[in-house]
Formats: sequence, structure tokens, C-alpha cells
Amino acid sequence: MSPTFASAPGSPRSAWSRRLALVALCAGMLMVVLDGSIVTVALPAIQQDLRFSPSGLTWTVNAYLIPFGGLLLLSGRLGDLIGRKRVLLAGLAVFTVASLLCGLAGSAEMLIATRFLQGVGGAMFSAVSLGMIVTLFTDPRERASAIGAFAFTGAVGASIGQVLGGVLTDALGWHWVFLINLPIGVVAALLAVPLLENERGLGLRDGADALGAVLVTGGSMLGVYAIVQAEQYGWASGRTLGLAAVALALIAGFVVRQAVAARPLLPLRVFRSRNVWGANVIQMLVLAAMFSFQIHVALYMQSVLEYGATATGLAMLPAALTIGAVSLGSSARLIARFGDRAVLLAGLLLLLAARLLLLRLPVDGAYAADLLPVMLLTGGAGLVLPALTGLGMSGARPEDAGVTSGLFNATQQIGAALGVAALSTLAASRTQDLAAEGVRTASALTGGYHLAFVVGGVLLAVAVVLTVLVLRKPATETPEAAGQDAAAPATVA
Repeated sequence: MSPTFASAPGSPRSAWSRRLALVALCAGMLMVVLDGSIVTVALPAIQQDLRFSPSGLTWTVNAYLIPFGGLLLLSGRLGDLIGRKRVLLAGLAVFTVASLLCGLAGSAEMLIATRFLQGVGGAMFSAVSLGMIVTLFTDPRERASAIGAFAFTGAVGASIGQVLGGVLTDALGWHWVFLINLPIGVVAALLAVPLLENERGLGLRDGADALGAVLVTGGSMLGVYAIVQAEQYGWASGRTLGLAAVALALIAGFVVRQAVAARPLLPLRVFRSRNVWGANVIQMLVLAAMFSFQIHVALYMQSVLEYGATATGLAMLPAALTIGAVSLGSSARLIARFGDRAVLLAGLLLLLAARLLLLRLPVDGAYAADLLPVMLLTGGAGLVLPALTGLGMSGARPEDAGVTSGLFNATQQIGAALGVAALSTLAASRTQDLAAEGVRTASALTGGYHLAFVVGGVLLAVAVVLTVLVLRKPATETPEAAGQDAAAPATVA
């Protein structure tokens, strides 16, 4: 018989207490997402101040994303074993301290190291937060609304981060894009301590599979490093292929380890649901395209159109606001009526249309004609992310809620990291080739960004195909039930 979680007396059970607990989780989520978007706008200032190379600059992002993605599974499993609240509070503390150290960084090496530490804290918090929402809200409609609010918080964090990052960078310097996390982290912790449910967990006797965590984290890090190295040594070089081979071997070792371990970090039974594994694969493709879009459009506006940091943040604000409005105002109702799969497909098609428009960006682009339509169509992510969240959690058993949440968040971060590394490397290589042919700088940069947008569009097209071919609505599911099942975990057969 599977062990179950026990709740401490006084844990939040009333509707009001559950809502306040959701506020605590959303506050922490706001800090984590805010950090990701706020850094994007500050990248040119960081590059100039700390003398990053174009390829090295990607490590400002990837040094955060790789431990984030690689440690989510271990963090989720630890939440199942020792209690999710303990892991969440520890993650908030690590993230807040690391943010302070990032703000004090005086060299590229120190910033990369402290960004790595931020990623560790972000993984600890994010791995258990979604699982706590699933256990807090057992009613399917309440859970769908809670997940929508959680996704909306992510969009708000992105919108605030883009604008606030520009303002802080222009007014006070890029260091403050990290220091702004300190008050948010303190407030989130003060809310979480009294409001979140105390769980005993399954106990450490069930093990956390540290070897599995080492394998998956090492494989992810080496995979991204191999892609970054391809810019300098070439995609077919022995160095690049060797690193890629080792990375694949580590990932393969991780899969084997999970198959034979008595208490695996990621029980392979969670993949028995085609909707679960399909949603995670699709999410990797979507996040790779979306995160690359966020970085390369910001760089295009600053490097080609010569926007300032504040202007860039304001220019990207419509995308974040549209995503937030759709995810909070429409996604839950649409999912309840049409089902996750249909809503996901509609959102993917909107994102694909946005990428097609990016292919026509000129060197002297006008915001209203060339960029604003893209920002508005990007609101399709407000449909994609809630639908994927429901599908990604649909196969979670109670004892696997933490690790399934960790898996879902891991595919987000790994997809984002690989997308940034691969598409940034392709864009930089294309820019260098064009510059070597005598093309002026602005045109060469634009050509590089166009290539990144093409590849991002291909990733989204593959996601559309997988949605049609892999994801399925159960034969007995009514449109109304589809929306409920999206949020409610079903037992894996």
C-alpha cells in the first residue's frame, strides 16, 4: 500500500485559508519569474560592465536555468520525503541570499557562480509549489482556477520584470535587478510560514536518489555547454560531438538508473500516460522557442533599433499583459468548455503566427507595424501554459505529486536553457558569417535573429504536430469534464 501524506493539525483547510496559502505560493512564484524576465532587459548593460563575450553572455541565463532544471526532480522528491513546506522555505532562503550575492557581483565569474546558486534555490521552491496547489485544492474547478492564478502570476512577474528591469538598469544600474528580489523573498517567507500546510512526508527512509540527480544535472549542463562551444569550434568538431556524446550518455544513465533503482528519483510509471509525457515534450519545445524569443527580441530592440533598457521593457509589456489577461480571464473557462487539447492547439497556432511575423522584421522596424502585432499574438501563451500544466499533472498519484511537479517544472527549465543556448549560438554564428561577408552590423545582427526566429517557429510547428498526434481526449470525456480533468490528477494505470 502506498504511503500517504499526513497533514499537521491546523493546516489550511477552509476556503479562506487555502486562498491565503495560494497567495503565499504566488508571491514566491512572482520572485522567481521576476528574476528571469528582469535579467533579460539588463543583459546588454551586464555584458558591457563585466566584459562578457556574446556567447559567454548566455551563461548569465544558463547558469541559472541548468541547476534549476537539473535539480527540480531531486527537489520534488525531497518534498515528497521530508515535506514540501520545508523544501519550499529552504528554497526561498537560498534564492534570496543568492540574489544579494548577484547584486554584489563584481566579475563575470562571480555573477555566473551566484546565478547558479539562484538556480538551486529556484528549483527547490518551484519543484514543490505546483504539487502544493494540487493538494490544497481538491475540487476540480477550484484547482483549475488556482492553476490559472498561478500561471497569471508568472505573466505578471514577466511584465513587471521587463519594465522594472529597464527602469532599474537605466536609473540605478544592473545590480539592482537582483537586489529587488530581497523584499519579495522576505514577504513570501513571512506569508508561507503560517499559511502553508505542514506535511510529514514519506520519510527519508524511502531515499532521494542522489546519483540520479547527479546524472541528470550533469547531462543537462554538459548538453548546454556543448551547444555553446559549437559557436567557437563548430557543430561537427570533435570537441562539440564529444561533449554531446558524454551528455547523452549521462542522460541515458539516468534513465537506466530510474528503471533499476529501488526508490527512483523519477519513477518511470509517471510516463505511462501519453498525455503526461506528451505534455512535457511539447512544453520543452514551447519554452525553447518562447524564451529565445524573449531574449532575441529584446536584443534586437536594443542592438538594432537602439532602444534604451526602459523603452525595451515597455515595448515588451503588451506581450506579458496579454498572456496574463488570457491565462487568468479566459483559459479556465475555455478549458472547461473545449478541453485542454483544443485550447492548447489554439494557443500554439497563435504563437506560430507570431513567429512568422518576426521573419519580416527589418533593420529600421517600426514598433506599431512590426512588433506590436507580434506582442499581441504572443498572448497565445496564456492558453498554452495552463493547458499544459493541467496535462502535465494529470497522471500524478498523491505520493508522486512532488516529483511530477518537479518533472513538469524541469522540462520548462531544461527546454528554456537548451533553447537559449542553441538559438543564441545559431544567431551569433549567422551574424558572424554575415559580418565576414561585409554586411553592416545592424543587418548582420538582424539576420542572426531571423535565423533564431525560424528555428523557434520550427519548434512550435513540431509542438503542433505532437499535440495532434500524441495528446488524446478520453472517449468518455465530455467537454465540461475535459476542463475538470485537466486540473485533477488521475491514477496512472
